[in-house]
This record gives sequence, structure tokens and C-alpha cells, in this order.
Amino acid sequence: MTDEETEPLLDKLDAAQKVRLLTGASTWRTHAEPAAGLRALTLSDGPAGVRGEAWDERETSLVLPSPTALAASWDERLLTDLGALLAVEARRKGVDVLLAPTLNLHRSPLGGRHFECFSEDPLLTGRTGAALVRGIQSGGVAATAKHFVGNDAETDRLTVDVRMDERTLREVYLAPFEAAVAAGVWAVMSAYNKVDGVTMSASPLLAHPLKDAWGFDGLVVSDWGGVRTLLDAARSGQDLAMPGPDGPWAAGLLAALEEGLVPTGAVDDKVRRLLRLARRVGALGPDRPAPRTATAPEAGRALLRRAVSAGAVLLRNEGGMLPLDASALKSVAVVGPHATAVRIQGGGSAEVFPEHVVTPLAGIERQLDGVAAVTYRPGLPESGRPEPLGRDRSRDPRDGEPGVLVRLLDARGAELHAEHRLSGRIVEPSVRPEGAAAVEIRALFRPAESGTWTWAVGGWGDISLAVDGHEVLAGTFPLDSDDPTRVHVAPPLHTARAELTAGREVEVVALRSLAPGTGVATVLAAAPPAGDPDAALAEAVAAARAADVAVVVVGTTEQSESEGHDRESLDLPEGQDALVRAVVRANPRTVVVVNAGAPVALPWHTRVPALLLAWFPGQEAGDGLADVLFGRAEPGGRLPTTWAAAQDDVPVLRTAPDGAGRLHYAEGPHIGYRAWLRSGAAPAYWFGHGLGYTGWAYEELTAPAAVGAGEPFDVRVRVRNTGRRRGREVVQVYLARACSAVERPVRKLVGYAAVEAEPGESAVAVVRVDGRALAHWSPGRRGWETEAGAFTLLGGRSAGDLPLTARIVARPGADSAGKGSGNGSAHDGERSPLVL
Repeated sequence: MTDEETEPLLDKLDAAQKVRLLTGASTWRTHAEPAAGLRALTLSDGPAGVRGEAWDERETSLVLPSPTALAASWDERLLTDLGALLAVEARRKGVDVLLAPTLNLHRSPLGGRHFECFSEDPLLTGRTGAALVRGIQSGGVAATAKHFVGNDAETDRLTVDVRMDERTLREVYLAPFEAAVAAGVWAVMSAYNKVDGVTMSASPLLAHPLKDAWGFDGLVVSDWGGVRTLLDAARSGQDLAMPGPDGPWAAGLLAALEEGLVPTGAVDDKVRRLLRLARRVGALGPDRPAPRTATAPEAGRALLRRAVSAGAVLLRNEGGMLPLDASALKSVAVVGPHATAVRIQGGGSAEVFPEHVVTPLAGIERQLDGVAAVTYRPGLPESGRPEPLGRDRSRDPRDGEPGVLVRLLDARGAELHAEHRLSGRIVEPSVRPEGAAAVEIRALFRPAESGTWTWAVGGWGDISLAVDGHEVLAGTFPLDSDDPTRVHVAPPLHTARAELTAGREVEVVALRSLAPGTGVATVLAAAPPAGDPDAALAEAVAAARAADVAVVVVGTTEQSESEGHDRESLDLPEGQDALVRAVVRANPRTVVVVNAGAPVALPWHTRVPALLLAWFPGQEAGDGLADVLFGRAEPGGRLPTTWAAAQDDVPVLRTAPDGAGRLHYAEGPHIGYRAWLRSGAAPAYWFGHGLGYTGWAYEELTAPAAVGAGEPFDVRVRVRNTGRRRGREVVQVYLARACSAVERPVRKLVGYAAVEAEPGESAVAVVRVDGRALAHWSPGRRGWETEAGAFTLLGGRSAGDLPLTARIVARPGADSAGKGSGNGSAHDGERSPLVL
């Protein structure tokens, strides 16, 4: 169905029908409209998996590595394949629109949602996001570029007013979204925050440049609850307000339209875009049910396993310690709580529920089965923070099955609905009957240890907790936040203590009222008695000392890295730094694996012979990491963001607004490695850094002597594999201009390409540089302008390691109109190398 065929459908709708379509019908669905042959569209959160409509641990999903890990691969073909896998998952769950990718930038390493964004660089973010968009939409599912724009931190994210100059906005923060539009993205999500005093759901940026200059013909959907006013949002380029059925547009848009306060043409354009999106995903036409497909489990898991190694970044490898030769090992000590409690994804709205998780310990044991003995010691006692009850330690008192019983009660305490659940974390019951006034979680719990257990109930309103018939918690906890994640996904925990005897089963009952506006999310959690940290450390040290090799797995927690709040510190949780130091002293053959979605301080990094960054690796974490450790796969990752040695060294850190609610991007375009270059300081590891299992010599860089304004060109970089095994190298090209009439970064990434070569073999990376790379945004001309004269091209393996240079002259001439990605060709991420 073409746009010409869609237009008559618009004529079939009266004003009330049109307006009804512009607010969601429910949390995750739009309205159907039989008069136009339109079925409801289903939307779902991403980007590390497809959750679907239900936030239910029984509805499992494939879990990809975090977006930081995906960007670390610098591999657009892989991203396209993973996007196609997401599309299959979406169709399996009846989802039409996936709310991914996230194209905000790593402005500060303290950003709480850092793991969900790709990188600190607009070019890498734009090309990575475009590749994922192409993959998702190849399966007939709409991708959604979010959060447009300036949503680069979590502190006061609903109200913060981001202030930046026009050049920075255009050249840095809008650039990834422009790349997504050039890739043909079908939807864009407006952000919660303001930019220059205007909330993004009402921002003029939705019209210009998004819709007119860039030619975006898709749908602008709000972040959930992001449309807060009627007229300014309705007159803007905002098209769909989610969720529904309530909201400012549902309440007043029809009257405003009839009174002439909102132009008819504006409403028609919004509906037209919704119909166009529906046509693209197969929701427009007679009797069009949501298509469903099946995921091939083995193929999906194999791709996810490959993605783990592709994004793993080898930061250090002194003496070529990695890969480990399994045949030469008799014993391996695996240390650290994250070896068994690995974080596979970040916290917040992006969370999905895996069918299984391969832990690092399980992956190592599997590859060493029958070859070497593996000993595990956590090295640290239990955190003391209550974790939701699960199938491993609780059962439903009604049917005896592992898990918990969840009941919805009316105001008199009568049961309206009951269901068996697998976890004590209930974001939403499968149904919510009329008259539900309270939610109850009930479980039989058999403690493994005697002593004082810490219990917790998460939620708002009137809350009580009884353990073994004794009430240990009762109180009223009023709602203190309007952030949707805190209200509906991760409510605060309220704790109490109870003495329990090992092996003696007790009944635990948590009850919370469903006060208006406080959501349904409820948590029943427990933590065992505090352990002895000295004893735990001593056991780990002894195991490491007795082993041929020690592998220590450390990382962040959901409390330190999650949507809804920014981090206060780059430090690892208490005790982990001391654990690493103690194990390295006990066994100099130690590998440290970092399980984090964002940079952390590594004060011991120069003392560790092998340091591997795993990010949040997804459900196949353990097998993918073991592939890297034992040489079945090369660590393919390169850093998508710069890592500091210490928090005090970071040049751009602030995420909190000032007293007036404004967050000033005073650094301008100088974020990430650009900020480090301007400061003159050196980080621990530069953007782009990453070691494989072979060495590379950079031999020659060639480029045109001159190019016209706005003309793309190719840079050729010859490299030689100087190691003993085949490898892959990500060749990076940066641009600098020593004397300029406008402020510029010291240098910026303008292109990259990967090559592979056998030992001793040379290869030529052909790096396409977009014509926009030499240009800057001119606020006076309101367009792109190229400064004539000489620029320097630099080639190498990171922003801080660029041994090759060449001079290129920009000839004066007319720049392009500015339509397009400005981030290189949409398809040039893995250009064919020339192997010599």
C-alpha cells in the first residue's frame, strides 16, 4: 500500500476518530480503527531484548549484550544481524514497534543509563545505531531512535533543561539521530527533558530539522508520559502520546481542534504518519492480525555467544598471558561474586527476562571439563542487600511449586485474582481486576543459614510484612517520585529483620495497598545473615595461590548502575578493589574480568597482567567469555568510550542541573576523548583502544591531496599482521586542523573500517570519509560550511595511538544541503579490505 493509497483512508475518518488515534489505547498498544482497516499497534521496550506487552518473568526473551558492548564491536554487519534477531523476537511476541536504539551519548561516565547508549562519539553512535535500525526493520518491525534529544543523564530527567550552543547541538547530539533518519528509521521518540527551555515533546526541533530538513517521514512517539500539555505539544511535530488511554490529548485535543486552537493540517499529518507506520509494519488493511514468527533457539544463542567475544575489550595483556592454553593447565581458581551472579543487562525499562543465563563460572567449567580442575570462591560475603525471592529458595504455599503466590485483594481483603509466579519481584500481575485494592505476595521459605535475615518489601502506600506469623514491618510510605522507572519498575525497598533457623520452613506474607498513582510493582526480598569478609577473602586468596591461574570477575550492581538515577562514584562496590589486589599478590598469573556497562575506576589496573572488559554480556555471557579466555575467539572489542584512571581525572563529569534546573553543556563539542585531548591529560585507556591476540604494524596512509566542499573521499590505510595468528584490526581515521577560524576538537573520528589478515600478511583498510566531516555548522548561515585550507588526517588504533598522518586540502565550494547522516555511508561499516 502506497502513500497515495493511504490518503483516502484519512478521508474516511472524522475529527473524533483522528484524535482518538493520537493517544495510546493502553500502556503498550495504540487504538484500532476499523473504518481505516487499522489494527492496534503493539510497542515494546528494548534494546537488549524484546520484552513484549507483559512485564512477566514467565515470558522469557533472548538477551543481547548491552548497547555499550554492541558498539564496542565496531562491527556493523554484526549489529545488522542482531537487529534482525530482535525483529524475529518482536514478531514472536506480536510486537510491531521496538523502542530501540538509544542514540544519546556518553557525555559523562556517571550517566546512569550509560549502558543503554552506544558511545561517546557521534559518528560511532550514528553508524552503530543505523546498522541496528536496518536489521530491525529488515524484519518488518519498526525501530525507534530515542531519546530525541539531550537525554544524556538521569538526574531530574523529567524536568532538566539542557542548554548548549547551536553548533554543539548540530554537530554532536543531533548527529546520531540524523544518521538514523538517513538509514530510514520509521519512528523517533521524543525525550522527557527540555532543550533551551522547551520540553522535547513540544520542541520546534521535531519539525526542524527532524521532519523538514532531514526528511523524516515516520512517527514521533513520546516517551511514556512525556506529553504533559495540550496545545504546545499538539502544535509541534509530536505525533503519538503514550501511554493511554488518559492524557492531555485524550482529554482536550478534540475540543482544541474544533475551536481552531490546533490546525486541522497538524492533526491530519500526525494521523497520516501513524497510518504510514502501520502500513510499514503490516497493520493496515482488512483483517491484518499481528504477524508472529518463531525464533530458532540454537541459531539465536550462537549469534549471541559470538556477540560476547566481538564486544569484549582486552585492555591489557602483559606478556601475552591471554589466551590461556587449557591443555597446559591443571587448576584454575575463579573468584568474585560476579562469576556466579553475573550482570547480563542494565536495570530499568530495558530489562527483559532470560530463559537461561550462562555464568562465567559455568562457561569456564564447561571448557575445562575433563582438562583442569576449577575451584570457585566468592571472595566477598553476601552483599546484605535483599534479593527477590526465586525458585531456588521459596515455594508457593498453595501448590507447593517453586516460586511465590501473588494475590490481588479487594478493599475487604477478599481474593479477586491469584497466580503462581517465579520471582518475588512483581512489576505487574497478569491481570488487574476491577476493585483491586491491594497486592499480596505469599511464600514458604526455607533458610539455608541460621541467624538474622534481612527482609524487604518494595512499593508505595500502606505496607506490611509478616514472617512466621509475626509482623515485622508495617507503615505508610508515600509516593516521593514521579519518575516512571521508580514508580512502576524499581520501587524503593523497606526493610525489617527476623531470626530464622536453618532448614525450618516459614511462611512469609507481604501486603501493599494499591494507592492511586503508585503503580502495582511490589517486591518481596531477603538477604542471609552477614558473612565474615576476612574469612571470605582468605578463602579466595588460598584458592588463587594454589591454582595455576586465577580469574577474578568484578563489576557494578543494579544499585550503582541503572536507569532512573546517575552514579555518584566510578568506584567498584566496596571490597572488590581489595579482592583484586589480594588475588594478584597471591598469584601473578591473574586475569581480571570487569562486568560493567560503563567505565569504572581501576586503581590496580597497571598491576594486573590481563584485564578484560566484558560489559553486560547478555545471556550467553559465560560461554562467550570462556571462548575469549581460552582462545576459541579473539576479543574483538574496541572502547566506545574513554576510561579514566580515577574519577577526579575526568574532564566532563557533571550530570546534575544547577539551582534553576539547567544543565549547561559548557564544554561544547569537547566530550569523551575530545575533552581529554583538550585538557592535555591522558586517560587510562583511550577511546578506540583494544588489544586482540596478534600485533599490527601501521605502514602507510594515503588520501586525496584535495577535495571539494561536501565531497566524500576514501582514505587507505595499510597495516601488517605482525603476530602469530589470524586477527581482526579496527583501523580508525581522525581529522584535525591546526589553525581554524572556528572552535574545533583537537581531533575527531571521521571514519573506520575493519580488516583481517593472516600472520605476516598486509591488508588495506578502505575508510570512507563523509563530505560533512570537514564541515562545521554555521549558525549565521544556518547551514554547513567548509573552511577552505589544509586539514590533517591521522590513522591508527585509538584516539591516542595514531602513527600515520596525511595532509588534505579542502577546496572552496558549495556545501551539501545537509540532508543525510553526516556520519558516513549507511553501509560502509565493514568495507572490503584489500589483502596483499
